[in-house]
Amino acid sequence: MQKSYWLGGISQLRLIAAGVRKHLQSLGFKFAVKWGFGYESAPMEVTGIVFVMLLAVVASRTIARLSGLPAPFVQIGLGVAIYYSSLTTVALDPDVFFLLLLPPLLFLDGWRIPKDDLLRDAGTIFKLAIGLVVFTVLGVGFLIHWLIPTLPLPVAFALAAVVSPTDPVAVSQIAARTPIPTRMRHILEGEALFNDASGLVCMRFAVAALLTGAFSPVDASLNFIWLAAGGLVIGTVATWLVTRPWATSAVFLGDDGSAQIMLSLLIPSGVYLIAEYFHCSGILAAVAAGITMGFAPHSHWHAITRIRRTAVWDMVQFAANGCIFVLLGEQIPGIFAAAPITVAAIGHENPGWLGLYVMIIVLALALLRFIWVWISLRSVFGPKGDHAGQAPPPYWRLVLAMSFAGARGAITLAGVLTLPLVMADGSGFPGRDLAIFLATGVIVVSLLLASVGLPHALRGLEQIQDPQHGAAENRLRTAASEAAVLAISNAKAAVSCDNCDAELYAEAAARIISTYRQRIARYAREDVLASQLAEPTQHGDTDRVEHQLRLIGLHAERDEVVRYGRANSVKQLILRKIGREIDLQEARYSA
Repeated sequence: MQKSYWLGGISQLRLIAAGVRKHLQSLGFKFAVKWGFGYESAPMEVTGIVFVMLLAVVASRTIARLSGLPAPFVQIGLGVAIYYSSLTTVALDPDVFFLLLLPPLLFLDGWRIPKDDLLRDAGTIFKLAIGLVVFTVLGVGFLIHWLIPTLPLPVAFALAAVVSPTDPVAVSQIAARTPIPTRMRHILEGEALFNDASGLVCMRFAVAALLTGAFSPVDASLNFIWLAAGGLVIGTVATWLVTRPWATSAVFLGDDGSAQIMLSLLIPSGVYLIAEYFHCSGILAAVAAGITMGFAPHSHWHAITRIRRTAVWDMVQFAANGCIFVLLGEQIPGIFAAAPITVAAIGHENPGWLGLYVMIIVLALALLRFIWVWISLRSVFGPKGDHAGQAPPPYWRLVLAMSFAGARGAITLAGVLTLPLVMADGSGFPGRDLAIFLATGVIVVSLLLASVGLPHALRGLEQIQDPQHGAAENRLRTAASEAAVLAISNAKAAVSCDNCDAELYAEAAARIISTYRQRIARYAREDVLASQLAEPTQHGDTDRVEHQLRLIGLHAERDEVVRYGRANSVKQLILRKIGREIDLQEARYSA
C-alpha cells in the first residue's frame, strides 16, 4: 500500500514536470528527461531575439524622456521598427506570454496592492472585474454580430470577451505624469488583477460553444466556479506552503537573501503551471499568490535583502512591461498588412470598413464602461462618498476618468491569438483573422484615447484624499517612536562594547532619545492641527525641506569620500562600505 502510494505521487510529479517541459519547449529549449531535466541546447536565435527586445526596452526609456511621448507608444514604435528591419523578429506565442510575462506582473501587482484597500473595495472591484466583463461581452457581442452578420455569434462573443479586460500596464504608464487619486488607482488595480481571468474564461466558453455546437449555462457556471476557485486556492495554498517553511528555516539558519529573492521569482510561474495542469485559472493563481505573499512573514528578511528584492522586482517589472509592448509592436504590421484579405472575406473591398468597425467597437466599449462605472461607483465617489471634510469633485469627471482608464493591451492580443486554427471537422475557424485584426485595432485606438483623454480627465483629481490619513500616520509614527525610546532605554545590557563605560552609553542613549522625543512632539502638534483644521496640514513641506537638506549633505559626503579616498589611497573595501551606507540613507530620503 505504501509503495503504491509513493509510486502514484511520483507519477503525478512526472505529469506536472511534463507540463512544465511542454511550456519551456515553446521557448526553443530542449530537455531530456530521465530522473530530472537534462539541459541540452538553446538556439542562438532565441538569445539574439531576447537581447534585441531588452535593448529596445532600455532605449525606449531614453527616447520617451527626450520626446515626451508615453513609453508604451515608444516601445510599440520600436517593435514596428524591428519588424521592418533585418533583425530577427518573434511571433507572439500565447503560451509563452501567459507563462513568462503575465504571471510575474500580476503576482507583483497582487503583492504590492494594499490589502486593506482591496478588502474595503472588494464589492466594487467584483462588479468591475466580473459584472462589467459579462455586461460588455453581451452588449458588444451582439453589436459585432449585428455589424458583421457573416461572423458567427459565438465568435462575436469570443471577440467581445477578449477585448473586455483592461490593461493596467498601459494605463499606469500613460497616466504616470498625471497622478491618479489613491482610491481610484487601487480600484483600477484590483479590477485589472481579476478581469483578465473573467474575460479569458468567457472567451473559452464562446469558443467551446462554437466547436461543440452546444452551450449549457449551468455547466458554464460550474466550470467558471472551478476555474476561479481552483486558481485562487492553488495560488494561496502553494505560496503558503513555500513561504512558511522557508520563514521557519530562516529563523534557525539565518537569512539567505539570494535564495529568498530567487524563490519569489519562481513562485508566479510555478503556481501558474500547477493551476493550468489541474485545468484551473493560472492567471488567478498568480494573483492569489501575490496577495498571499503580502501576508507572508517577512520579519526574517534582512533590510538589505528587502532592498535588493525591491530592486530585482523593479527590474523584472520594467523588462516584462517593455517586452510586452515591443512584442505588440512587432505583431501590428503583419496583422494590418493582411487587411485587404481580411476585408474581402466579409464581402467588402475597401479596408476602411475595418477601421469603421474598430471605431464603433471602441465607442461601444467606452459607452458600456461609462454606464457601468456610473452605477457601480456611486456609493464610493458619489456626493455622499468618502470625502469627509472636503467638497467632492464632480462625479461625472471621476466616472469619465475611470472610463478612459479602460485601455486594452497585449493581453487582449495574446488572448485572441489563442483562437483555434481549425474546427473539429478540419475546416478553418470562421472569422479568426478578422477577430485578430479588430482586436489589434481596438488596442491601438484605446491606447491613443487613453493617452490623450486620461490626463485631461485626471487633472486636479489628485487632491482628493482622506483628511484622517495624515492623523493616522502621525499616530503610527508616534507609537513607533515611543517603542524605540523604550527599547533604547532598556538596551544597555544588549549593547556590547569593550571600552564603553556607563557615561558614554548614557550620552549616546540621551542623544538618540532626544531625537525621538522631538519627533513625538512634532507628530503631536501636527495631530492637533489636523483635528482643528478642515483642510490638510502643511507639515509635508517641512518634511520635504528637511529631506532636501539631508540629500544635499549626503551628496557632499559622497563627494568628500571619493576625493579623500583618492588623495589618501584608502582601501576599496572601506570606500565601498561607506558608500553603501550613504546610498541607503539617500534612498531613504529620496523616497
